Amino acid sequence: MTSPAVSTAVELVDAPLLYKGKVRELYDLGEHTLIVVTDRISAFDYVLEPAVPEKGNVLNRLSAFWFDQTRELMDNHVVHTDAERLGEIAKDKTLLKDRIMVVRKAKRIDIECVVRGYITGGGWKQYQATGEINGIKLPEGMRKNEAFPEPIFTPAAKNDVGHDEDISMDRMKEIVGEDLALELQEKSLKLYGFARDYCAERGIILADCKFEFGILDGRVILIDEIFTPDCSRFWAKEKYALDIEIDSMDKQPVRTYLASTTWDQNSQPDPLPADVVEETTRRYQDIYHRLTERA
Repeated sequence: MTSPAVSTAVELVDAPLLYKGKVRELYDLGEHTLIVVTDRISAFDYVLEPAVPEKGNVLNRLSAFWFDQTRELMDNHVVHTDAERLGEIAKDKTLLKDRIMVVRKAKRIDIECVVRGYITGGGWKQYQATGEINGIKLPEGMRKNEAFPEPIFTPAAKNDVGHDEDISMDRMKEIVGEDLALELQEKSLKLYGFARDYCAERGIILADCKFEFGILDGRVILIDEIFTPDCSRFWAKEKYALDIEIDSMDKQPVRTYLASTTWDQNSQPDPLPADVVEETTRRYQDIYHRLTERA
């Protein structure tokens, strides 16, 4: 049975709201931060209506799963994901179940660490225009969706307003220092390699992904979310092909629907049809089941 969609947790949490993003809301618990993952869905920088039932649960549970799977590769910010442990802070533990994460407070490093295993999306557009991705010169004649001989690290400078800015590794070194830049590159590639191999065993291609890191007690730790449909591009192995737009295992039904309308991408779009919302819920649930092999 599908649970009701949660568009915001403001009325569900008795704690100060620190930040409200497109999907996540952060609340101050003093020593720790509470992250609530809502069912809001965004596309082309707009938060759409209505919210997609189960989306937030899937994102949160999948992040928790991957944080646990990668714990031996590097430390992360997770304290726990149990709504019952919130006590009176949680006004409705049933609605918050499976969509909360209590985390340690780390100083965010303002770099989005992107790893690409295949040339697609924004990387493909860069390559078509310049023959490069983030300053990395690539072989001539590559085809859309082709795998790189080795994954490439293509960072972006984070902007809280507007789009993140693709930058070269040299520029990243200027921003955060050479030692930290090289550490983040190494950790990102190692994490990608682990998840790529894990996904491959389950018939899924991890085309690309992004990470966020923070500093806690002088050490780099993994923060935010990892290997979810909102921060990674998953392809079903059986749908993989060159030179096409592969139907990715995420909110692709929403993007496809919006592309079929006359929406100008400069104003709030009309509400999504029920069948698009239902199919999107199914997509998120499917990727969760295939990756975790859990109900």
